[in-house]
Amino acid sequence: MDAAFIINLIAAMLRVATPILFAALGETLVEKAGVLNLGIEGTMMLSSFVGFWAAKTSGSLAVGLAAAALTGIVLGLLMGLLTVTLGLSQHVSGLGVTLFGTGLALFLFRLAFPNAQQQPKLDAAMPVLNILPEGSALAPIFNLHALTYVAFLLVPICWWLLRRTGFGLSMAACGENPEAADTAGVNVFRTRYIALAAGGALMGIGGAFLSMALLDSFTFGIVSGRGWVAIALVIFGNWMPWRVMLGTLLFSLFQALQLRLQAQGVDLPYWFLIALPYLITIVALVLAGRNASYPAALLKPYRREG
Repeated sequence: MDAAFIINLIAAMLRVATPILFAALGETLVEKAGVLNLGIEGTMMLSSFVGFWAAKTSGSLAVGLAAAALTGIVLGLLMGLLTVTLGLSQHVSGLGVTLFGTGLALFLFRLAFPNAQQQPKLDAAMPVLNILPEGSALAPIFNLHALTYVAFLLVPICWWLLRRTGFGLSMAACGENPEAADTAGVNVFRTRYIALAAGGALMGIGGAFLSMALLDSFTFGIVSGRGWVAIALVIFGNWMPWRVMLGTLLFSLFQALQLRLQAQGVDLPYWFLIALPYLITIVALVLAGRNASYPAALLKPYRREG
């Protein structure tokens, strides 16, 4: 491994980490409020398609991103209707949202591009911020999509929101003891709905990054389990944005490494390279999960007395 390989590996790691980090931060907000959103995979899938379709038909990447974020919000509110208002099982509701979002995305894709002979592509790629000159040795690390910088900027913002604002403390209270939060004057239902909407928006943007920046196209397997990985990384990070980011970088490092090893024809089994980042995530999750501080009210529907 020479210096150029390592620099390009780091750049690839940051690109791979971007959609997962958006989704994991969104899931962190949701779970801190006491709701486990297993609909993240379907939310990313549907948002990925809607963002791609909106950007392609309108010719505007901004419209595509807005449409993807709005899709995430709608599915987040749907999750809120099922789990917060109706008090249904968060496991079943989340899996239902994932199946609904995934199926609807594939159905709408067939409607929008019924006779496509080849994979549709965006006419304009998402802009890349060239912070360093092209000839600089570190240029690949800092010449990334604007959304990559946004994703990592959201880490301190989410930390500040959860630890230093009244609303963040209200979210944490709803996730730990909604009865006490309600007694203190916090509207538990509204707080959880806002968390689901905000988290859904971040998941939607993560899905849009896949189709509008990483691939410039939409395919059926575009999410490929990233939503489930994001849920695991939230547990690994113990619901702390900084640790969630570190877990995301760890997974993305091995994901980028296996792709580059495959490209270089390394003499390792193909299945092992594909499974490597997931195996690392499972091991890290097992080690970190034993000391995880789950929000006490996670998975528990709240019914207001009287």
